[in-house]
Amino acid sequence: MKIVMIGQKGIPVLFGGIERHVEEVSLRLAKKKNYKVFAYVRAYYTSKETKKYKSVNLIHMPSIKTKHLDAISHVFFSTIHSLFKIKPDIIHYHGIGPALCAWIPKVFYPQAKVIFTFHCRDYQHQKWGFFARFSLKLGEAIGCFFADEVIAVSPEIQEYILDTFKQRATYIPNGIGHDEYTPAKLIKKWGLEKNGYIFVVSRLIAHKGIQYLIKAYQQIKTDKKLVIVGPPFYTQGYEKKLKDIAGDNQNIMFLGGQHGKVMQELFSNAYLFVHPSEQEGLPIVVLEAASFGRPILLSDIKVHKFILKDLPFFFKNKNTNDLKEILDCLLKNPKITKGKTKELKKYVRHHYSWDKIVESLVLKYT
Repeated sequence: MKIVMIGQKGIPVLFGGIERHVEEVSLRLAKKKNYKVFAYVRAYYTSKETKKYKSVNLIHMPSIKTKHLDAISHVFFSTIHSLFKIKPDIIHYHGIGPALCAWIPKVFYPQAKVIFTFHCRDYQHQKWGFFARFSLKLGEAIGCFFADEVIAVSPEIQEYILDTFKQRATYIPNGIGHDEYTPAKLIKKWGLEKNGYIFVVSRLIAHKGIQYLIKAYQQIKTDKKLVIVGPPFYTQGYEKKLKDIAGDNQNIMFLGGQHGKVMQELFSNAYLFVHPSEQEGLPIVVLEAASFGRPILLSDIKVHKFILKDLPFFFKNKNTNDLKEILDCLLKNPKITKGKTKELKKYVRHHYSWDKIVESLVLKYT
């Protein structure tokens, strides 16, 4: 069976939840007998010299590298290439933007089964203008109506699809691996030690709410650093805004994109993981933090309250004052933060297994 993955920037993952999802799923599918997996990648994300990642075949396609045309141009070229060169059994689109092209195989290569995973309602993100939001909404409609199988990564998205399009989607969440504690070694170059910092991982995009966290942190007296990991993505203006808010505070650290062993150390040794996002699909970074047994503080949006039940700590979404008060309390009372860590680790590993997720996908492929 030939399976193509379309919509991700590339693998191995450097940043991005969809990229993490595609990598984890693709690697496991490629291990199965009689399965060949192809992932389409972009040159600025995955080196052109990399033709294969473990058992997954990587295909480089060009894109028009602008904020509005990068993704859709790459998806279009990838779709056409897959139909005429790969001739796949399964075409799996990831994201509502890429789903704009889901009608093409249905018209020109109907023997392929089209799968659409609805990861997030991206048009709610502040970086998009009117035309981009219209295109993304059109993409979600095309994906929901044209795909043979629609997958929602959260019950909230599943309910939205049913209410809006009267289509039934299958809930298959994101997952986590089985990473274990990694002592602080590489991260010491930044002066970071175990339990010495508050940690946030996110692309630097306005709806991720990092501005609330920086403002709250600035009002607290603490010797723990604030470590922000993640790059901007056509949002350099927002990155500058965040750095302006941080000012000359040397304890606020922007480390850019990180991956591999460095990320394992950063997750393992954080005093507290914070995810202040205003809107999400089902954030993998929150699951990863839980899998490392880190205390977690989340905005009280619906999906955050669903994924780990009452095990994290919550603050009112977009409310800097509430975030400041709860953050200050957790910093002054370390016993409180340690109380739920074992339960978090146990819960997330039981409910969010990539292996189980892949088995659910296989049922949709066959």
